[in-house]
Amino acid sequence: MASIKSLIQRYPVLTFYAVAFAISWGGVLLVIGGPRAIPGTGEQVDRLVGFAMLTWLAGPSLAGLLLTALVDGRAGLRALLARMLKWRVGARWYVLALLTAPLLYLAVLLTLALFSPKFLPGLFTTDDKRSLLLFGIAMGLIGGGFLEELGWTGFAMHKLRLRHGVVTTALIVGVLWGAVHFSVIFWMSGNTIGSLPPALFLTVRGLDLLIGGLLAYRVLMVWVYDRTQESLLLAMLMHASLTACMLIFGPAALSGIPFLIYLLTTSAATWAVVGALALAHRGHLSRLPRYPELPAASR
Repeated sequence: MASIKSLIQRYPVLTFYAVAFAISWGGVLLVIGGPRAIPGTGEQVDRLVGFAMLTWLAGPSLAGLLLTALVDGRAGLRALLARMLKWRVGARWYVLALLTAPLLYLAVLLTLALFSPKFLPGLFTTDDKRSLLLFGIAMGLIGGGFLEELGWTGFAMHKLRLRHGVVTTALIVGVLWGAVHFSVIFWMSGNTIGSLPPALFLTVRGLDLLIGGLLAYRVLMVWVYDRTQESLLLAMLMHASLTACMLIFGPAALSGIPFLIYLLTTSAATWAVVGALALAHRGHLSRLPRYPELPAASR
C-alpha cells in the first residue's frame, strides 16, 4: 500500500486519467453491452443514453475527488471547495464564460443556414422550446459544468498549471478530454453517420474530438482559469455554457456530410477565437510562467 501511495503521489495526473478513463469507458461499455454495440442504433441510444451518460460522467468527477483526497488530503478537499466557491472575479469574466460558446455557435449556424435550412439552430425549429432550454441548461450545469470539471479543472488542469503554461496545460487536458469522449460519442453516432462509410465518419469524428473545437475551447478555459486566479466556478460555468448551447442550438437530424460540416466549421471558428486571443496578447496567454509555490495541500 505504501508503494502504491508513493506512486500516486509521484504521478498524480497520470493516475487521475487512468482512473477517469477506467470508470468512464468501463461504465459505458458495461451499460451498452461491450464494444460490439458501437455505434448503437437509434432505439438502443434512446433506451440507454441516460445510464450511459451517468456512468461516463462518474469518471472525471469521482477520479477528481478521489485523487484530491489521496494526494492532498482534507486540506486539498477544502482548497477544491474554495476554488469552486470563488465568485468575486469581475463581471467581464462571467460574460466571457457564459456567452463565448453561445455567440460562437449561433454565428456559425446562422452563417451555414444561409446555404441550407438544415443548419438552423434547433431552438429555432423545435415546437417545444421550453423543454429544450430546460434540458440543455440542466445538463450543462450538472453534467458538463459540475461533474466533469470537478476532475478536468478541479484536479488535472490545476495540477498541470503549477508546472506548465496555459497552452501546454490546455493541450494536455484538451486532447485527453476529447479522447475520453470516444466511448459515448462513438456509440451515439449511429444516427449521424448517414450514408458515409462508418470508418470514415468515425475517423473524422475522432480527429475532431482530439484536435478540434474541444481542444480550442479548453485553451480558452485554461486562460480564463488562469486570469481569474483559479476560479473553478468560472470553469464550471464556461463548460456548462458550451454543453448547454450544443444541446440547445444543435441542428435537428443532421447526418453524414452536413453533420461533419457543422462539426468542422464550429471547430475552425473556435480555433479562430483562440488565434485572435493569442494575437491580442502577443502570444503570451499565461498570467505567469507558473504559479508561485503553494502548500502541497492546495495544489
